[in-house]
Amino acid sequence: MGKALIFSAPSGSGKSTIIAHLLTKFPQLEFSISATSRKPRGEEIDGKDYYFLSNDEFKNHVANGDFIECEEVYEGTSYGTLNTEIKRIWDKGNIVVFDVDVVGGLNLKHKLDLAALSLFIMPPSIVELENRLQNRNTDTQEAIQKRVAKAKVELTYADKYDVIIVNDNLDIALLEAEKIVGDFIKS
Repeated sequence: MGKALIFSAPSGSGKSTIIAHLLTKFPQLEFSISATSRKPRGEEIDGKDYYFLSNDEFKNHVANGDFIECEEVYEGTSYGTLNTEIKRIWDKGNIVVFDVDVVGGLNLKHKLDLAALSLFIMPPSIVELENRLQNRNTDTQEAIQKRVAKAKVELTYADKYDVIIVNDNLDIALLEAEKIVGDFIKS
C-alpha cells in the first residue's frame, strides 16, 4: 500500500485551487479521478476531471464492489473512488491525492489508516463561502443554497481530520499546505 492525501472541504473553500498548486510543487503526487453520476459542468472532461457515469453504470460499479468509497452526496448525484484508480497511481509509485466529500474522506481515512493524511480546507466563514460560490458563476441560485446548507453540516466534521487549513488568505493557505504535505512525503 502506498501513501495517500485526502482533501475535503465545503464547495467553494478553495480545495481544488490548493490541490492544483500542490500537484505542481510535488511531482510524486497524482490526482485520483473520482467517478460521478452527475453531468459535466463547464469545461469538465471525462477521464480528466471525473469519470462521468450514468446512474445505472454507477449502481453497477457499486454492486460489483468496484469502489473503495462512494456516497450519494446530493440527492440523485453520487461520487466515488474506483479501486482501479488507486491501483493505477500506486503502481507508478506515486502518492494518491483524493478530493472527496467529508463522509468519503473519513471513510477513506478509516480504510487507509496510517498510509493517509486527511486535510480539511476550512472557509473563513459561511458568508465568504457563499460569496465565492456566487462569484464562480457555475451554479443556479438554488444549487448555491443547497451547497451552503450542506457546507454548514460539513464544517461539523472538520475536527475529525488530521489537519485543518483555514483558507482566509490563499497565499498563506498554499504555503501551509506545502509544508504539511512536504513533511508527510518525507515521513
